[in-house]
Amino acid sequence: MRIGYISSYPPIECGIAAYSAYLIEALREKGADVYVVSHLGASGRQVFPAFNENDLDDKAYQVALRFTPDIVHIQHEFGLYGPHFGINILPVIVKFRLIGVPVVTTLHTVYEHPEYAHRVIIENVLANSDRVIVHQDYQLATLKRHFPPHFTDKVEVIPHGARLVDPVPQAKAKLGLPGDRKIILLIGYFRPSKNFERIVDCLPEILRRCPDALLVLAGKIRNQEYADYRNRLFEHIRTSPARDHIRVILGQLTQETFDTIVSAADVVVLPYKITSQSGILAHCLAFGRPVVTSATPSMRQLIQASGAGTIVDSDQDYPEVIAKLLRDEELARRMGENARRYVREKLAWPLIAGRHMALYETLRTYPDIGSQVIVVD
Repeated sequence: MRIGYISSYPPIECGIAAYSAYLIEALREKGADVYVVSHLGASGRQVFPAFNENDLDDKAYQVALRFTPDIVHIQHEFGLYGPHFGINILPVIVKFRLIGVPVVTTLHTVYEHPEYAHRVIIENVLANSDRVIVHQDYQLATLKRHFPPHFTDKVEVIPHGARLVDPVPQAKAKLGLPGDRKIILLIGYFRPSKNFERIVDCLPEILRRCPDALLVLAGKIRNQEYADYRNRLFEHIRTSPARDHIRVILGQLTQETFDTIVSAADVVVLPYKITSQSGILAHCLAFGRPVVTSATPSMRQLIQASGAGTIVDSDQDYPEVIAKLLRDEELARRMGENARRYVREKLAWPLIAGRHMALYETLRTYPDIGSQVIVVD
């Protein structure tokens, strides 16, 4: 089966790029022939950088068409495909529909209360895609609230995948962090929705309960996106009475570096104000790191299903919840084991790729001439 992917792709810095790379590798291991048409700057095996956001429509279609795909799969995120929340991807979907090539679209972002422009884009994706994938049940429930059954009946829930990996040994030492300190980790791009400053501000309360705690922030901004927020976050650090208990890791987080940083954590905190789904959370589960998260629907659903952490309903609760996990090593160990078991049983990329292959197979059509058909891939 030949699948034409339209997606961001490494080395472009993007969560969707990383997601696509892991999924496509797992699909190839199952025998899929995958071609990727991506933004300028992408590279890799059977990866073709063909467009920027403003000339996506014709170029993405024409390049993908040359590989005569059995199915086209679009990884959708509102910021990837041009102005007006990525409107340039819609003609691509319609063009493939016109020539009879089935289109699968993964909606990575479905907010519980989507704004009007998001609803317009999603409505057109639903109307013209043959199948649509979301990552969590609450996303499907959200779509069902806003769109009629003939749209949502084509939606399937397939979780965000996670790697089968072991923690990096001696991770704290490799990063120059003290081995006798309890590491609280905040990691990811610095942006307002991450709410990192809340944990910086409550660090004195955490230290009162757990004096050997050390807060590590690891990340960056993309170009100058959210530079004002980054500067405000750094000001919170500079003026914090606990700033001697804070370390900031800046720069390009390669996969190896990222893995080492997550492995060094005793607890990872994801205090997001709003989120649709989190690749960072999937990585934390893969490394068996207990997490403390906000009560957004996506976080709540995954933490309750996995038993891998604690949900905080109020900002005021962060100090006690974080300190409890740092003090209670047995509790943290159980949550870490829960996380890794959940990945093995539910989220491992080979499992996720298998569910994609099963979905793709439902879209293949064969001539009605009986047993004379022999299909080769």
